[in-house]
Amino acid sequence: MYLGTQVAARDDDDYRIFAQLGVKHISADPPGKPSSWTLSDIERHRDKVESFGLILDMIQLPLPSQPIEKASYPDILLAGPERDRQIDAVCRMIENVAAAGIPAVKYNLNLIGIPRTPDEPGRGGSLNASFRWDRTDQQAAPGLAGVLSEDENWERIDYFLERVVPVAESNRVRLACHPHDPYTPPGYRGVTRVLGTVEGLKKFVLMRENPYHGLNFCQGSIGEMLENPGEEIDDVIRWFGRRDKIFNVHFRNIRGGKLSFMETFPDEGDMDMVRSAKIYKEVGFKYMLMPDHVPTVSGKDPSATAFAFCYGYIAALLQMLESA
Repeated sequence: MYLGTQVAARDDDDYRIFAQLGVKHISADPPGKPSSWTLSDIERHRDKVESFGLILDMIQLPLPSQPIEKASYPDILLAGPERDRQIDAVCRMIENVAAAGIPAVKYNLNLIGIPRTPDEPGRGGSLNASFRWDRTDQQAAPGLAGVLSEDENWERIDYFLERVVPVAESNRVRLACHPHDPYTPPGYRGVTRVLGTVEGLKKFVLMRENPYHGLNFCQGSIGEMLENPGEEIDDVIRWFGRRDKIFNVHFRNIRGGKLSFMETFPDEGDMDMVRSAKIYKEVGFKYMLMPDHVPTVSGKDPSATAFAFCYGYIAALLQMLESA
């Protein structure tokens, strides 16, 4: 396994900084609207990334973490009249990614986005993203998806996987799906987030089971599903890792657990990230280990500063594991 990032480069200097910090492997998207990307766009983007001495490991399919109202291809999850055409477009993108020599894509199957409550103070006065169920509008109205049963949600996911997984396999492109973030009780905003529990994720990776069908394993999001993340996360990593279902890791920590948590830097949350890194090595994980959400810190470039800390932390862990 190796250090990676999914932070969008704001300009060429950011690509140079990745290289200078030793962040050689990246997940980065071509410019423009994802639904408009052509093979030429993807190849041009790959060439640019490689010109800085970097490797383009992954890009994002046009299935984002945002609410379905903002999705490029909403009918895939809404079962709308354009569903088959939109799935065909995703399949063509997978073929183009393969033609460009990119080995993996990440994606979300998200209807209501990433619910959070107001940020809370963290270490040294940082501002940290949080979720407290008792502070949410628990009766919030459904969105564009309306009221959707758990069974119907699974049926729509299976319809998508049935058509997309064979294309990924034939093109040797790994499909890395992100869990629902965070867990919310069944029926919140009209839907049950079926990828918001460990049992749901297990069911998901065994549907249309295939070596190219797995997870963008967000350790933070999975910690948010658990009553006691510090004690429970080890077995979760082992279950998915031993089945080769982890295609990327968002190496993120939290303080708290199911329905009440605050995001933290990796070194200060309730999960022992050193122990987690050892387990990823134990199960043979061989792809990117990357920071995900970071607290907001002070200074002129707070995001870059916070991510630089995380890169250094992960790099030190990887070096420790290599020399062990």
